[in-house]
Amino acid sequence: MIGTGYVGLVSGVCFADIGNQVICVDKDKNKIDNLNSGISPIYEPGLDELIKKNFVAKRLSFTTDINRAISTSDIIFICVGTPTRKGSIQVDLSFVYKCTKEILKYSKRKKIIVTKSTVPVGTGDEIEKILKKKKKLFTVISNPEFLREGEAIRDFRYPDRIVIGSNEQKAFNIMRKLYAPLINKGSKFFTVTRRGSELIKYASNAFLATKITFINELANLCEKCGVNIEDISLGMGSDSRIGGRFLRAGPAYGGSCFPKDTKGLVSVADKYKINLSVIKSVIKSNQERVSLLTQRIHKILGSNIRNKKISFLGVTFKPNTDDMRDSTSLKMIPYLCKKGAKVNYYDPSGEKKEFRKIKNCNYKNNIKSNCYGTDLVVLLTEWDEFKSIDFKRIVKNNKFKVYDLRNLYSAEDMKRNKVKYYSVGRPNTN
Repeated sequence: MIGTGYVGLVSGVCFADIGNQVICVDKDKNKIDNLNSGISPIYEPGLDELIKKNFVAKRLSFTTDINRAISTSDIIFICVGTPTRKGSIQVDLSFVYKCTKEILKYSKRKKIIVTKSTVPVGTGDEIEKILKKKKKLFTVISNPEFLREGEAIRDFRYPDRIVIGSNEQKAFNIMRKLYAPLINKGSKFFTVTRRGSELIKYASNAFLATKITFINELANLCEKCGVNIEDISLGMGSDSRIGGRFLRAGPAYGGSCFPKDTKGLVSVADKYKINLSVIKSVIKSNQERVSLLTQRIHKILGSNIRNKKISFLGVTFKPNTDDMRDSTSLKMIPYLCKKGAKVNYYDPSGEKKEFRKIKNCNYKNNIKSNCYGTDLVVLLTEWDEFKSIDFKRIVKNNKFKVYDLRNLYSAEDMKRNKVKYYSVGRPNTN
């Protein structure tokens, strides 16, 4: 597994756990040293235990020696980052191509090369061009990942589908054998062309991002016409053609996939002179949502928020992960601090380097100290420990308010307890 980021590490550990000999390689020596000491660079439930188990069983090893990793392996997974280029919507494939050149350099016998990184249509073709000097040694396959952060180990073990894209029939047999322990438990093994596989990943993420954006826009309408968005989500989601997942109103989508993959898909379409107007609208609406939710804090606290105490519960883009990429908090907290507010935050995954240099922003290591004496509690991430808080008992401020961006609490219960409460897509009960 080349790359020990989220995809490479979780996939490598899980492949080892189903009986394979796995080498995870990364150029970051500090990360590899930590992994060899049993310290994971990412927060993912259950991952630490699996690392230790398979490391002790000698099915899993970590190294910076890419020569050894490549030369001793039969199947090589490319699991490096494919970020959006700065100032562009295009995908930066430089890490993928650099890996490919390393594989070419150190391979002296036949290898299966699998792209697990999310890549635009045609990337497999470009990889083959780089490898053409020794093309008889290589079979290039696409095998996109569909791991949800916070649920990644379960998603690997019980996937909705295993997608393999190849232009060679023999590759399907090899990959079917690799995934046999999962297929034997009922996982669907789905084979397509390599380009088809590359596009399936982008299309899947773009559609899920569209569902989130759609329900968020409907939530804005619900607030104006006195309807509860949760009733709409349930009514829609009960239709088997639509489904209820990803129809929960809340903050803008974030994380490592949706923001960059929606842009990446539009970039590919632009290359082929196809206008993906729906996805372009999704990207624009999602960007606007962060500003819309931030401005609502002014409606709750007033136009002047200088010296107001604001407490955030959760700052990651979703629970059960320490991933801050494109989280709503990254724009909301600096804005509020710049306006003179005094912001505290608590997140179960720990303090965040992104906020260390921001004036008037402080990390607290528990819910009580974070919320004590605050003017406004902002519920941003739905960690389990935020779902049953007695706000009146811990805040000790008679005039405090709660802004629940995840609709974790009942508006009626809050009104009964005489707590000023604001949520998303619901009629205002204050």
